[in-house]
Amino acid sequence: MSADRRYEWGQGALAAGDAEGARDLFAQALDCAPDWPAGWFALAQALERLEKLGEAREAYSKTLALDPEDAQGAALALARLGGAKPATAPRAYVKTLFDQYAARFDTHLVEKLGYRGPQVLCEAMERAAPGRRFAHVLDLGCGAGLFAAAIVSRAQKITGVDLSPAMIEQARAKGLYERLAAADLTDFLAAEPAESADLAAAADVFVYVGDLGAVFAGVFRTLRPGGLFAFTTQSGPSQGFAVGDDLRFSHSESYLRELSAIHGFAVAEFCAVSTRKDRGVDVPGWAAVLRKSE
Repeated sequence: MSADRRYEWGQGALAAGDAEGARDLFAQALDCAPDWPAGWFALAQALERLEKLGEAREAYSKTLALDPEDAQGAALALARLGGAKPATAPRAYVKTLFDQYAARFDTHLVEKLGYRGPQVLCEAMERAAPGRRFAHVLDLGCGAGLFAAAIVSRAQKITGVDLSPAMIEQARAKGLYERLAAADLTDFLAAEPAESADLAAAADVFVYVGDLGAVFAGVFRTLRPGGLFAFTTQSGPSQGFAVGDDLRFSHSESYLRELSAIHGFAVAEFCAVSTRKDRGVDVPGWAAVLRKSE
């Protein structure tokens, strides 16, 4: 209880801008519980705010050593500070994040962050393929089912997949899906029948995937000829992909276009968009609609 109390006080201090006070409180919490990954991660955040980057790297590395599955996302934080760049966000981090977020997901995302990813994707698809309807939609990283609600009038059946079981239960409650799976995205695509879907959509999902090669390959195999692959990403580096301060991946336009060509997709629509806000400011991104060759 002593460690928990100091941790909570430290989080309050950090939120209030008192990074020095937060550092001291997190250090006191770790005196009580020296092998607590969340405590080390919080200490690293405070040290980073104080611009003690070497000490912050050490604390993030300690977090990762104590929890190799990385529920805190320490590998992403280290990449942001110049460490090795992971191909994807750790599964344990994404699952933990969204299992905790599930009950308030719809309200917080739409009302607090101004999220409009499904609307952005549907508008992009309408420009690429006006009036098109879909026999089978794959909702990749379906979350609580916001994209399914936006596309249901144009879909005969919808299959959803998400890494978080709690999010899958939120989606199930909407009654929009024929089938739902709690699984890793690439594992799910590998198990789907070839040429079985007309549309694969990923709204605000690739912020947790840096290297998109395996996903593009899996989607191409799963789509029927002429099928569409619609997705949003955050925009960031001039080349490749990067981890931002928000521990999310951003992708360059050149990377996405090159990957599309490599995997046999034609670009039907590609535009600059924003799907959400961060502290009241639009987060820049891309919306893309790709078409599998006939």
